[in-house]
Amino acid sequence: MTGAEPHLLVVDDDARLRNLLQRFLAEQGFRVTAAQDAAAARQALHSMAFDLLVLDVMMPGESGLELTERLRRDGHEVPILMLTAAGAPDDRIAGFEHGADDYLAKPFDPRELALRIRTILKRAAPALPANLPLAPVQLGQHWFDPERGELRGHDGTQRLTGGEAALLSALARRAGEVLTREEIAAALGTPEAGERAIDVQVTRLRRKIEPDPREPRFLQTVRHRGYVLRPGT
Repeated sequence: MTGAEPHLLVVDDDARLRNLLQRFLAEQGFRVTAAQDAAAARQALHSMAFDLLVLDVMMPGESGLELTERLRRDGHEVPILMLTAAGAPDDRIAGFEHGADDYLAKPFDPRELALRIRTILKRAAPALPANLPLAPVQLGQHWFDPERGELRGHDGTQRLTGGEAALLSALARRAGEVLTREEIAAALGTPEAGERAIDVQVTRLRRKIEPDPREPRFLQTVRHRGYVLRPGT
């Protein structure tokens, strides 16, 4: 977190919706900065730190999907919640594939938006009870610290998004156990996420922890059941 009040960046080309969200989220206890397009969002990200982005998909010029992909490529791991008027599964999957942490289809209840934001922020900074410490787990040349949500290697700390860290933490807590996609979605605080959404997030995580993501050694698929994390050298 960047401070006592989580700092949000709301990016939407619809001035009316942008202003409504800015006022509502401020009333919910968030610090809110607004931007009208991707260029303004990048300028804000260059000068300020944010805990989460609320990003519209359909914007003139650079779309929300393109901005998300570029931010992830540049190493930004700030959580991103996408707002989309396209509610079809393929459109939602595209958001996850580009690096989003969650999505919300328009029209939506602002109270649900606030709830999802709080869920993502909580997920992005996982905390274990003091009486349940979990030691770092080895994944080949990397070590993952579930308490810090950090993936370290010989070359330093590997960047993980909030969603990736939460996914790896959920698997590490039950290393060696097969978790269904439904169990994983519940652990991430997104029980409504479909199977393909979980598969996409697993694929993204494998690119960071596996020597060969096409032949995973640590995050394995168990056919017809789900996924299992098997730490090792």
